[in-house]
Amino acid sequence: MTHAQLVEKAIAWLRSYRCAVILSEQACVSGEMPDAIGWKRASHSVLVECKTSRADFLADRDKPFRQKQEIGLGCERFYLAPSGLLDPSELPPGWGLLELRKRKVEVVRGSARDLRTASGLAYEMNLLLASLRRVEIRIEPQTLTDFLKWKNRMLQYNGGTWPTGVPSPQEEPNHFLDSAGNT
Repeated sequence: MTHAQLVEKAIAWLRSYRCAVILSEQACVSGEMPDAIGWKRASHSVLVECKTSRADFLADRDKPFRQKQEIGLGCERFYLAPSGLLDPSELPPGWGLLELRKRKVEVVRGSARDLRTASGLAYEMNLLLASLRRVEIRIEPQTLTDFLKWKNRMLQYNGGTWPTGVPSPQEEPNHFLDSAGNT
């Protein structure tokens, strides 16, 4: 199994774990480049680091954001590896372990749910804002705000009637706007 294939498995697992927004292999100002990170309700983040070899896992320990766990990303943090590659006793405190067994990701050990600090949250915001800026560059000269309001334009084009099957912005669920959303 290649690293890219394992990252795809991590993304699929994050979707099944109810993460609505997922980024993979995007750089953060802290130097961390998560293989996959997702967010669920109440800004709860879940980080997945994919390891295809023991050497890669051992090298990961020396990275600054692993040495100083307080600057790391993720309320929850997991390693994903092929079955038997990692021993749960080797993991940093609070980290969970996911294993790929017969093409299916299985939870071997859960993660603590409160690993992210205020510094980690600031780095996550940087990651999200940098990602939004990359989107904005791709859609220029249109602004990100206008791009997100495409439904308003559809309403204008259709003479004030919503197209069949397209919910209005007020009807569209967005759990990230829930003030007390559950994780």
